[in-house]
Amino acid sequence: MPDTKPRADGQRVLDLADLNALRAIGTYKTGVHKPTFSEPHKESLDWLVQKLPGAGLTAAIDGIGNVFGTSAKSGPKLLAGSHLESQNYAGWLDGPLGVVYALEAARVLNADPTVKGAVEVVAWCDEEGHFGSFLGSRSYVGQVTEAEIDAARDRTSGRTMRDALAEIGLSGRERLGVEPGRHVGYLEAHIEQGDTLESGKLAIGVVTSIVGIWQYRINFTGEQNHAGTTRMAVRKDAGLALAKFCVAIDQRFPDTCGPRTVWTTGRITLDPGAPSIIPGGAEMLFQIRDDDPAVIARLEQLLRTMADEASANGPCTVTVEKIRTGAPAMMNPSFQDAIDAASKALAGGRSIRMPSGAGHDAQMLATVMPAAMLFVPSIGGISHHWTEDTADADIVTGAEVYVEACRRILAG
Repeated sequence: MPDTKPRADGQRVLDLADLNALRAIGTYKTGVHKPTFSEPHKESLDWLVQKLPGAGLTAAIDGIGNVFGTSAKSGPKLLAGSHLESQNYAGWLDGPLGVVYALEAARVLNADPTVKGAVEVVAWCDEEGHFGSFLGSRSYVGQVTEAEIDAARDRTSGRTMRDALAEIGLSGRERLGVEPGRHVGYLEAHIEQGDTLESGKLAIGVVTSIVGIWQYRINFTGEQNHAGTTRMAVRKDAGLALAKFCVAIDQRFPDTCGPRTVWTTGRITLDPGAPSIIPGGAEMLFQIRDDDPAVIARLEQLLRTMADEASANGPCTVTVEKIRTGAPAMMNPSFQDAIDAASKALAGGRSIRMPSGAGHDAQMLATVMPAAMLFVPSIGGISHHWTEDTADADIVTGAEVYVEACRRILAG
């Protein structure tokens, strides 16, 4: 018997109705520039609010800029979505793809009388961290205080979050939070932001876990002095100490890390940073990502041991300060099975179970309800850049698998 269940409309997802309509807002080269609470971001939020009624949903924007589409249909509810803002001068799919897939799932399934329950759509605010870390989804799960919003400033312009909320008309609105028991879980779709799927000629990534992110400030204290008159043998060059420490990390971490651990030195600052002055101080911001807290604990201990050894050997002292802890999140096994089954039905089973090396709102939702993620390929593994892209055929396949996964989760 042929399969007569309604499926995703791939052309609707791709064309000016959805993804390319969002791409036209805040266009930058082949990508977009939509920082949080910018005019293009606000226009994108308004676009979604106008689209939600067509999926049988009532739309609302809350006091932190989250957009919710809620259903009055009886039965279980599945929360689905992603975010609409972008990194500065970046790609067009990071965020919007997941929102549009959720919207399409709501349009297809909420109108289907054979489907018990409904898909409810959400666009989380500031996943990209212009004002803070996952502010929209963290607010929803109760992890953001009013004091944090008071203190939040745009990392590029310095604009306060309170001012930004006032400028787009959201001051004084209530921030909405999770309603215990309302949702059977949360499903998010995203581009992979890596090349595992593309290199393996695969269509779907079934996310098993989202890595935790731990960040450190490592300071080096030496002695500032004249670059022309101070002999090399007596220098206490904090910049040189930092450079040697970076090399030592790459030499020693591989013996302790896990198979998918990554680490990055993201910023180096020298004080005073003049070519004629030996730096008396230096600072590096350092990040480790893994989905196993035990691995992180070992690496953090190694990092502190290396700092103690460097201080003891001189000529500079080294201190390590942990400035961010991000617990990893495990994705729900039953939801993973639903995505796999949908992939077998609609993508020839061209899927793989894989961890996410990037952070996503799903890891916040996983603290209060079952959560899962679906990846589609990224061309060249590129993301957070305006050349970010995914083949049209892969976008359509992803939409079809996503809608079917939502159907199976609601039926489960």
